[in-house]
Amino acid sequence: MTIAFDRGGDLARRRRESVAAARQARSRPDRSGRRRHDGSSRLTLSDALRREDLGVAPVTYYGLIVVVAVFVTLGLAMLLSASGPARAAGDGSPYSMVLWQSLWAALGLTGMAIVLRVRYSIWQRFVGLIGIVGFSLMLAPFVPGLSLEVNDARSWVAIGPLSFQPSEVLKLVLVVVIADMLVRRRAVLNDWRQTMFPVMAVAMLAGLLSLAQGDFGSAVVLVVIALSMSFLAGVPWMHLGVTLLGSGALGAVVMVASPRRFGRWLAFLDIEGNKEHYAYQAWQGLLSIANGGLTGSGIGGSRSKLGYLPLAHSDFIFAIIADELGFIGVVTVLGGFTILAVLGMRAALGAPDRFGMLLAAGITAWITFQTIINVGGVTGMMPVTGLTLPFFSQGGTSLFMSMVGVGLLMNVARRSVAATDRR
Repeated sequence: MTIAFDRGGDLARRRRESVAAARQARSRPDRSGRRRHDGSSRLTLSDALRREDLGVAPVTYYGLIVVVAVFVTLGLAMLLSASGPARAAGDGSPYSMVLWQSLWAALGLTGMAIVLRVRYSIWQRFVGLIGIVGFSLMLAPFVPGLSLEVNDARSWVAIGPLSFQPSEVLKLVLVVVIADMLVRRRAVLNDWRQTMFPVMAVAMLAGLLSLAQGDFGSAVVLVVIALSMSFLAGVPWMHLGVTLLGSGALGAVVMVASPRRFGRWLAFLDIEGNKEHYAYQAWQGLLSIANGGLTGSGIGGSRSKLGYLPLAHSDFIFAIIADELGFIGVVTVLGGFTILAVLGMRAALGAPDRFGMLLAAGITAWITFQTIINVGGVTGMMPVTGLTLPFFSQGGTSLFMSMVGVGLLMNVARRSVAATDRR
């Protein structure tokens, strides 16, 4: 991608010619005598909402629809299986958790429809407002009466019966903000003072706000999003390497400063030896995965969720998937995330402008790395961070923002150069 956008070559030349031809076609007057809107120019809100004739949608667009539909449906089924017994044992309805998740899924579907309807270029115009709202929401958990502590992290906001996690909103906000920053600094990518420093300053601010809430996992994802987008934008390797080392050193200090985080890190190095304390959850997760075999115990057949595996419906729902759906279910889920990552990168490569490319790449990096960190923690390959598995874990904010993020990814894919050429 960096080669295609920044370092010339035949592919880059053909892409530029294709984009220029598409822009020229859109600039010709239509039958009513009005000029078609050029998606790369400064949009007004009325332009962004105006219906477009985009022609035939690319395969990437429909592929994303299928993956999200399968994930949301399967996620609700697995959440019902993982949470039902515990809710029923607590004198509650076994359907209460999945009903709330279904409501968030409906809201997520509405959000997808909205971001699909509005041209993604409008996000760049309101990037300042988007950034202010996203970072301001991160201060809400520090307001007395609004904050809600869940699993030792004060990263939730409760307003009546509704609760949400601002850090999930900030992930998409950060993608939009950094995409705009990198587009504006395209000519000075080699100057770390003008590019890497301000980009990482924003990412570090987001990460520090997450750390202040006790959410180490989200802090890691936020920094990884910024580094991934900077790499794809063409920032020099030296700048990325130094920044990565500095971020890793800061992360190590933060981990050592917390006895609980440090204990979980040491437990990760010897899960069996610490299975009675810090590694209890990871050990039970491994037992659940081992019970699955090839075809699994069937939906509803896992015993781990009957009080043995903590947070089976949330952080460790992947272990329940492996237990009840077996190796076939694991391959299906991980294969689905792999397809999502490939389709996301295809959308980025086919984007008609640099902002769309970075937007698609950032959303893809966010969902992909969060999945890797969650699955890595459940399988004992990484320390447990408390991150949710996108589309599957209980958490309305996570599901809603993941669906909106993919909706924006579909928006970019719908306007790809290949689709424009077919008009």
